[in-house]
Amino acid sequence: MIRRRTKKRVRLFFQDEARIGQKGRTAHVWWRRGERPRGMADKRFTFAYIFAAVEPGTDNAFALILPYVNTEAMQLFLDRFSSTLRADEHVAMVLDQAGWHGSRALVVPKNITLLPLPPYAPELNPVERVWLYLKERFLSHRLHADYDAIVEAASQAWSRLVRETGRIKTLSSYPWVPQVK
Repeated sequence: MIRRRTKKRVRLFFQDEARIGQKGRTAHVWWRRGERPRGMADKRFTFAYIFAAVEPGTDNAFALILPYVNTEAMQLFLDRFSSTLRADEHVAMVLDQAGWHGSRALVVPKNITLLPLPPYAPELNPVERVWLYLKERFLSHRLHADYDAIVEAASQAWSRLVRETGRIKTLSSYPWVPQVK
């Protein structure tokens, strides 16, 4: 836990991962009544993963796109995220209980404290709404040729989201979060 004696500014972030793949994703679209819209289909299975952390009530966010999701990838994410923090800051990072989040092999940087959410409670994590928005607005109804195309699409989607002033703030603002701060 975070010691109360610290003179560091404590910030609250929520973290999660999302899988982006070749198949794309369907989303609701306006179409003629009684007809189904045409859509592309793909049977290949190549994925990239977006690791992200958002600070609720702000537009502060950090993301890293990686080819896999495991303890090594989580370590890389935490190390890179940690390097973006100022010396006088400490982050309380709320995340789900995926196996790689609590692995004994994970070395959590000293300026981050991991706080697990209750099991089976994704609705408590504001990042889930960020994923939904990203997939519906920028990544649905598309096919990607290969891994590099998936990474490029995910990167462009994240960049577009970050450029939308106030969007991350809106998506990550749950009414109960200010009570935690």
